[in-house]
Amino acid sequence: MKTIIGDNYYTGILDDLIIKKEDDGVFKKLELFIKKYHDKNKLFFISYDLKNKIENLTSEKKDKINFPILHCIIPEKTLLKKDFINHNSSENSSIKFKPELNKKDYLDKIKKVKNHIQKGDIYETNFCYNWEAKVSLSNPYHIYKKLETLTKAPFSVYSEIGNHVIISASPERFIKKRGDKLISEPIKGTSKRSENAAIDKQLVNSLKNDPKERAENIMIVDLVRNDLSKVAEKNSVTVEELCEVYTFENIHQMISTVSCRIKKEVSFSQILKALFPMGSMTGVPKIKAMDLMEEYEESKRGLYSGAIGVMKPNGDFDLNVVIRTIIYNKANNYLSFKVGGAITINSDPEKEYEETLIKAEALLKACQT
Repeated sequence: MKTIIGDNYYTGILDDLIIKKEDDGVFKKLELFIKKYHDKNKLFFISYDLKNKIENLTSEKKDKINFPILHCIIPEKTLLKKDFINHNSSENSSIKFKPELNKKDYLDKIKKVKNHIQKGDIYETNFCYNWEAKVSLSNPYHIYKKLETLTKAPFSVYSEIGNHVIISASPERFIKKRGDKLISEPIKGTSKRSENAAIDKQLVNSLKNDPKERAENIMIVDLVRNDLSKVAEKNSVTVEELCEVYTFENIHQMISTVSCRIKKEVSFSQILKALFPMGSMTGVPKIKAMDLMEEYEESKRGLYSGAIGVMKPNGDFDLNVVIRTIIYNKANNYLSFKVGGAITINSDPEKEYEETLIKAEALLKACQT
């Protein structure tokens, strides 16, 4: 196991906990594992399908990545990122990805999803689709370095675990715990960038004042506030920032910040059960949106829409949202990534499709020689 998260490089496996679809007592096993290694760093890889262990939901779509529902690892060593040595000297060939939906099929799906919104089944949802390639990767770390340069994403991850390689350029924080404080930073609202400074500034202002994008973001903020209230001290849930636009190397994003003080004796599992999956990747109402996306999406999300992060010995942790992420399964030479976006009653299917291409752009570029 080799994993880079933030400025740290984690290597080796002292012990690990793997939760699969058929396992029961998931959260009891997780808490016992955390307690056993309370004095160690713990790495978490949490798949979207953990939702099925929290709510009465299922996921039966095709899955060529085959990542477990949850993998918690106690690393043997914690080093600095600069200590990572890439032993793969060869370069990858340019990789050609194929989307599982063409434009027409995507637009048809969005129209059907909007019908559910029109009928009042849901108010907002996150619809995703897959891009895939059959390839033998000679140097996955090279893709990570290119993606890191293209995006400078604050929650990027590189990980080699068994047959899986995870290459993530996530810009989004799911949940961070510092002492008795929880912080969530949902993203809703995306715009491309321009090399022209004046036009780029216009794009920021346009995103910041777009009523549709703001409505998307505010709906998810309300959902996050509700989720946090399940584990929060009374009257402590606070919206610290609402619909602020942040500029990344390749993209503009609208981000809000919601926080709370945690009740005493609340466990990591209780926090997960209250907040997972993150509202920005589900929709409103959360359970109905997840149920409908299982119907309309073509393939299993797996680790996408899940979370990756580290818990320190003092119990503090920081988890990202697994988006803008390429995952490779060495066992079947399968490489894929997913893109998606929020769908509301005001969504223009054509514009939603264009937004998915904006999100895919850096991932595709990173896989070219």
